[in-house]
Amino acid sequence: MSGPGNAPESAQAREVRLKAGLEAVFQAELSRTVTVSDLVVTSAGARRGNVLFTATESGGEGQRYCVTYLPTLDIELLPIPQEAALFRLAEAQGVPVPHVHFATEDPQWVGGPLFVSDCVAGETVPRRVLRKVAAEGTGETIAAQLGSAFAALHSIDPALAPPALARPEQSPVEDALARTDQQLRELLQPSPIFSYAQRWLENHAPPAGEGLAIVHGDVRNGNVIIDEQGLAAVLDWEVAKVGDPLEDLAWTCLRCWRFGEDDKEVGGFGARTPFVSAYEAGGGAFDLERFHWWKVLGTYRWGLGLAGQAAAHLDGRFSNIVMAMSGRRVGELEYDLLSLLKP
Repeated sequence: MSGPGNAPESAQAREVRLKAGLEAVFQAELSRTVTVSDLVVTSAGARRGNVLFTATESGGEGQRYCVTYLPTLDIELLPIPQEAALFRLAEAQGVPVPHVHFATEDPQWVGGPLFVSDCVAGETVPRRVLRKVAAEGTGETIAAQLGSAFAALHSIDPALAPPALARPEQSPVEDALARTDQQLRELLQPSPIFSYAQRWLENHAPPAGEGLAIVHGDVRNGNVIIDEQGLAAVLDWEVAKVGDPLEDLAWTCLRCWRFGEDDKEVGGFGARTPFVSAYEAGGGAFDLERFHWWKVLGTYRWGLGLAGQAAAHLDGRFSNIVMAMSGRRVGELEYDLLSLLKP
């Protein structure tokens, strides 16, 4: 790996290192001697890597897997083994997720924590997903499948959640407002629109909900796998927590995840009606006022998050082109806030 004073690691060197590390970790975790081949780097965000690969035992047929890894423990949010445990908990309840085979925080294999799961066929890149959905006419089906997946997730007893999952210190609403107020104070430059949003959210804060649930926190177009049948898997559980289930539903419906399909509220896939109907049919409770409040909060929080990512690049905490580009999108979220808050 590259380090201070060293040349950046080439793609070829990275592949050789990943191949050797994966072969070694299969032996260590599963006592299986495999040969790793056909590595394919998939789309990933600024923080995590995802690589598809084939693992073949001597005399056997190759199987496709996916390794999700962090380059360093320093940027880990939810401990990787506990994220893997959450995958298994959700899978047992019927939430479509890749099956996880093992997880480890030992950095010796690829430089940071990792988990290995089944490779789920399908598309994840948002604009490709929407083109595929439009061609196959599966948008309303996917909206309903997302509602059903949320109902299954939110039906899990929060007491079963891995212990590292954050739990509200006060209420989900009060905790969210305290965090956004702190982020607002830390902005590199003032935003009158963000300041107004903070005041609106405080003045319109809903009462405590009927109960808490395990909340994924980032289900959106880009964190799901879509195939010919629709929703194949929900990915990226690293910001999961215990909170208000309406927060999950609202986040999926933010305009920034529709990628131009603004008339299709649920991720650019379809309308709200099949989404909510499937959620309620699966045992979920929907409240329109709470849903709208969490949509405003989610839009505001994502705007603050983008500003924070740009700041992390500028001050050197985490220099990355994706983080740098986040700053140019802050204005879009300010526009979305005004659209949500207009009379």
